[in-house]
Amino acid sequence: MSLSMPTAWRFGSPGAMEIEAVNAFNLLVHAIASQSGSSWDIFELFKAKFSGGYSVSSSESWAISDLQNYMVAASSNAATFISAFWDGCEQINVEHPGIGLPDADVVNRILFEHGLPFEVRPPSLLARNPQTPVAVQTPQKSIGERATELIHTSLDEADRLLLEQRPRQAVQEILWLLETVSTAFQGQESGTGTVEGKYFNEIIRALRSNNRGSVLSEALGWMTKMHGFLSSPGGGGVRHGTQLAAGISPSIKEAHLYCNLTRSYINYLLAELADGYDRSSN
Repeated sequence: MSLSMPTAWRFGSPGAMEIEAVNAFNLLVHAIASQSGSSWDIFELFKAKFSGGYSVSSSESWAISDLQNYMVAASSNAATFISAFWDGCEQINVEHPGIGLPDADVVNRILFEHGLPFEVRPPSLLARNPQTPVAVQTPQKSIGERATELIHTSLDEADRLLLEQRPRQAVQEILWLLETVSTAFQGQESGTGTVEGKYFNEIIRALRSNNRGSVLSEALGWMTKMHGFLSSPGGGGVRHGTQLAAGISPSIKEAHLYCNLTRSYINYLLAELADGYDRSSN
């Protein structure tokens, strides 16, 4: 049985596999085949998994050559490649129970050594996430049930996009959420005055002006700098488009950084909203 994975990985490659990793998996197939009374049968079985079909080679040596070619062709999508290999091992486990097979630890070691951002956790293939997302706390009393639901829906969507190796879309989603959360300050008393404006930059500018010399003002400055960089076509290019010739897009590790920074800023803004609610209630 093939490994379960996000549907998007099957219809749009989340990344290719380098030839060195392909060769490492090919060596595993040879190690498996060497334990069988008919290694040719094992090569043919894996050929069928990687080719998506079945055609018997005219000799064992041709089966070995054809298998390598099919594996190289399949490596354009690393996720389905890993699933095909695992599927072959599962079939051998059923049909040839006496053959020793590599377990998930062996496969994951190859993936890690070759920089492939995946991890086999049967029955699933997952993205190997080097960073734990910052948890966002949503104070119910200050923003309401519908707003809380919107926040968690957007955060879940950003996590899904990161899992699918779509860094630009993930950063777009969470940057939109930051802008949306900022609108909760419209008309609120903060610092020395009322927060005016409809849009992110206007609201943040008013908050900074009303809270000069405070930690809030400094944090809003950092937030504005990050937002401006990501919004710029010549910078992050994730908000207002990018330069086509440059093809700017954050890497997955950069996307994790931006998403976690933005989660921290969202947490801080929500905490400020909660404090304002408490003060107005007293």
